Amino acid sequence: MGLFSVNEIVAQRVFSPLYIILDTIFLIALLAALILRKRYACAIFAIAGGVLYMIVDYGIFHLALGTRSIEGGSLFWVLLWMSMSYGITNFALIWIWLSKDEHFVEYTAAIWIWWICCPMLTQTFSGSDNLIKIQRTTGSYHGYMALIMVVCYFALIVYNLVQKEKDKRFNIVWLFILGILVQLGWEAGLLIGGIRSADFDPFTKIMTLITNSLVETNLGMPAIYCIYLWYSSRFTEDLKRRDKVSFTERLKESNLLKYRRQKAVTSKESD
Repeated sequence: MGLFSVNEIVAQRVFSPLYIILDTIFLIALLAALILRKRYACAIFAIAGGVLYMIVDYGIFHLALGTRSIEGGSLFWVLLWMSMSYGITNFALIWIWLSKDEHFVEYTAAIWIWWICCPMLTQTFSGSDNLIKIQRTTGSYHGYMALIMVVCYFALIVYNLVQKEKDKRFNIVWLFILGILVQLGWEAGLLIGGIRSADFDPFTKIMTLITNSLVETNLGMPAIYCIYLWYSSRFTEDLKRRDKVSFTERLKESNLLKYRRQKAVTSKESD
């Protein structure tokens, strides 16, 4: 492949159709679990994330930029599954962490374990025939992604610098770490399971993981958090109206809320 350049990262996946089947079953089970526990807002946000990923992946990356290619499958249908898969799991995990859900440990464990184990299950229980290989190059748009990330995070930095009340400032480090962990979780699962960049040398694989983990989810974390704060300042997790508070007051509430397992701690948001 020649010398590696950060300007020309190739994100590639090679997998069996069984991977799609198993993962689809998991997605249905995850959404069912959220709905049964009345985490309606999280479920809706997760599905919206899948739709957004499809618009970006198929509409922008493929139709507009022509950076997508596939062997052994239908580009539209494979991208639809991929978009819903990582859109639903990524956005559900982000919402769960931002809301400091009382069962954040269980949801996180379920998603991370699945990301690690699904590729391994596929390799063991499917044959090597009829593999699907899909890839995209990123050199043509990484700069735009970096621009979005700079604008979003610098907006929070400027806001924090002018905000006199400490409890009403954004926890920028917390947001940045969450963005890394979400992307790193499934990137690592794909790499460990032999799906991510299967034909590439180890250095290229690691650099793809690092670059994607730092940028691809993080570029939208400030905007996602603002959406969460706006929604939760007006409605509860089960879509009921709450006593409306201002955006900055909701930010203060979020900052003061801790990651705890006791239901009483999150009752104000979930009742």
